[in-house]
Amino acid sequence: MLEKFNQVCAVALENKAEDIFLQVGSPPSIRVSGEVLELEADPIQLDEMSALAKLCGHNLESGDADLSWESPEGMRYRVNFYSSMGRRCAVLRLLKQVTQTISELGLPEERMHNWFNRRSGLVLVTGATGSGKSTSLASCLNWVIQNSNKHIVTIEDPVEYILGTGKSIVSQREVGCDTTSFDAGLRSALRQSPDVILVGEIRDKETAKAALHACETGHLVVSTLHSSNVAETFNRMLLLFPEGDRASARSVLSKQLIGILSQKLVPSTNGGMQLLLEHLESVGVVRKWIQEGEMHQISDFIKESENNGNLSYLSSVFEAYKANLISEETAKSSCTDPNDFNRIKLGLSHGSR
Repeated sequence: MLEKFNQVCAVALENKAEDIFLQVGSPPSIRVSGEVLELEADPIQLDEMSALAKLCGHNLESGDADLSWESPEGMRYRVNFYSSMGRRCAVLRLLKQVTQTISELGLPEERMHNWFNRRSGLVLVTGATGSGKSTSLASCLNWVIQNSNKHIVTIEDPVEYILGTGKSIVSQREVGCDTTSFDAGLRSALRQSPDVILVGEIRDKETAKAALHACETGHLVVSTLHSSNVAETFNRMLLLFPEGDRASARSVLSKQLIGILSQKLVPSTNGGMQLLLEHLESVGVVRKWIQEGEMHQISDFIKESENNGNLSYLSSVFEAYKANLISEETAKSSCTDPNDFNRIKLGLSHGSR
């Protein structure tokens, strides 16, 4: 009964598909280079979908679920089951091995090495869904695995990359399978002698509080937030706490934050995607502003301190445009204010330096 799914997975692998779409009553489809393509195959039957769900430890009648499935070839997939107008559906994504290095991704190599080599503190990678946060984190952790003798514990929902092997020990834990929540996984991780803890996403006060506590107790914690830039990340993080707790949260964050890497993926001129970045390392004056709640200073500071290793989105956009990696239209749409791009293009701002 699962022969059809195995064939679909084989086609998806051959075509380097990002996703597989299954809907009862319709032929399977795959996403290749952003486009959804229907395969020439018989429609998915309810008993076939039920068989796949059973292999994943799921009953279709119990509703939505994020699970995983390993094919007979040993390929591991993230599987999301859901319903659409009463039809049972699933989306499968292949869990990939980490293949690209920090430099190949276009990340600031020296800065990432510095951040991920710290003994304790907090590193945040931020951006919208689909901006490549998981890819960046996996690449950075793979560098740690290859170059350090450490124990890395991850708490993910779900696991998206299978981390490699090397000098470090890796314990990848999935919410729903290996632990009940990010918060619970974090608290358990502290009893597992970790050096580095990856928290897939900071979504609530409990997880944010546990992450900061782990930093205070001498661990390097790396995580993601859904925020569009560095300045917004501070506000998004602190708004997770009740108003009465924010002053103490600012105090801990000011001491523990190592840095923030924000990223976007935009269409490139070669038909692929181009990575745009903004990043800030926490130094004395930044810590002071966090402590005092003066987050409005951050954006200007990033632009003024670019010679010291920080980078603004505006500069990243302009450099990509100058290198003909993105079009002028994409460049303008990537800026908060398109007029900023016009000014830097005319050489009227710091970007002409």
